Amino acid sequence: MKRRALMSVSNKQGITEFAKGLIENDYEIISTGGTLKALQQQGISVIPVNEVTGFPEILDGRVKTLHPFIHGGLLAKRENELHRQELDKYNITPIDMVVVNLYPFKETLNKQTASKEDIIENIDIGGPSMLRAAAKNYQSVTVIVDPNDYEDVLQGVKGGEVTLEKRQQLAAKVFQHTASYDALITQYFTKGIGEAFPKSYTMTYEKVQTLRYGENPHQAAAFYQQPISEAGSLASSKQLHGKELSYNNIQDANAALEILAEYDEPAAVAVKHMNPCGIGVADNLSNAFQQAYEADSTSIFGGIVACNQVIDEATAEKMSNIFLEIVIAPGFTEEALEILTKKKNIRLLELEVRAEKPALEHKYTSVKGGMLIQTIDNKRITASDLHVVTNRKPSEDEVNQLIFAWKAVKHVKSNAIVLAKDNRTVGIGAGQMNRIGAAKIAIEQAAEQAAGAVMASDAFFPMPDTVEAAAKAGITAIIQPGGSKRDQDSVDVCNEHGIAMVYTSIRHFKH
Repeated sequence: MKRRALMSVSNKQGITEFAKGLIENDYEIISTGGTLKALQQQGISVIPVNEVTGFPEILDGRVKTLHPFIHGGLLAKRENELHRQELDKYNITPIDMVVVNLYPFKETLNKQTASKEDIIENIDIGGPSMLRAAAKNYQSVTVIVDPNDYEDVLQGVKGGEVTLEKRQQLAAKVFQHTASYDALITQYFTKGIGEAFPKSYTMTYEKVQTLRYGENPHQAAAFYQQPISEAGSLASSKQLHGKELSYNNIQDANAALEILAEYDEPAAVAVKHMNPCGIGVADNLSNAFQQAYEADSTSIFGGIVACNQVIDEATAEKMSNIFLEIVIAPGFTEEALEILTKKKNIRLLELEVRAEKPALEHKYTSVKGGMLIQTIDNKRITASDLHVVTNRKPSEDEVNQLIFAWKAVKHVKSNAIVLAKDNRTVGIGAGQMNRIGAAKIAIEQAAEQAAGAVMASDAFFPMPDTVEAAAKAGITAIIQPGGSKRDQDSVDVCNEHGIAMVYTSIRHFKH
């Protein structure tokens, strides 16, 4: 008796050639809908599914393969005598191979013009059922969800049989695929009802590349992306030059993009070990990069720079004078590319970057045995949100610098202190166990530039020692959340030294 393969595919890549190869190796094909027509148009002999089930497709094709003659043929254990007897009793023919890929739900979601009805109709029911049934019975059934597997399977068929090991690999791929498919549907419905933290949280990602190693050479790693395209994400970038990104490159590049999203004016952000080492804004990109470079000309060496304007010749000339791992920008002029591509080891990424609008998004942090999930810290402030708590009010220029510094300190590991002056950071203290420690690092880094600078603190001052250090360094204005039991002690020190202080009532811890 001939072996039987069931085919029902949305992606018809290579299906004709595969079907012909199976027929040449003593298979008969049963099929449905568009796949049936596509095969028949190529002169391939195909048995319609309704001839197998004795029942027509109904409900606009919503029901066609959900039938015991299909699922009995898929799920029967060939070595089980009772199963064989029941197949004979009900005249069910075993199905030895299933070739199915699903309605394009992800592709429909990615279409800007897709209606709700379009999305719902592209939720496949029969396809996942057949795939799961065949994968569950992989010891007897070969199941294919990926057209890239056609050639390997056909070689196995020509050799007499697809090996058990290969069938198990294909079954694993099926369950990965259907789990991802269901996760996307789950996310769509959960988002539709506005539920931020459902009882069960399901995510899915698609592999972009296997990385050479993780944070350190002894760690394995891979890079995954969300299936639904998101403008401005690193996964959607186009690499124009340089070798593959490493794990640490991707981490740092993502941090740079998150910081860059804070700024509307021409801006350049330099990042090292996921902390900014220099941020500059100006009237043009060349000057903005110069600002970022001068913020910390030592730490930027070997760092990552992200810009929100097209890299022009002048900016590229400045960049070429130092060693940078990565440059990210919305584009590069021909002159800029000619300059930067002369540097063999630099990676150039083209990516749409823009100031982010606040949105309900999530941040994930894995912990042993679980995961922490929180909404993104995308709270922004304006001058009207500031509450002056000192005798002296900040000047207009100080307010602008305070807001600039506040945007920066949000992206520095806590405890965090940022000093800013003339639209650039001049001192950054990151990741310290106490606030005065972070302040001392920022002030020491700024050196003589601290005089006349402003200070931003990601959280309140538990004691007045940080303000005392700021006064000694010549800092003129401070921005902080407020909220300490000893707030007044810090306010008193500010008043004593003529420093303006404002509260935001927003904290920006970053762990």
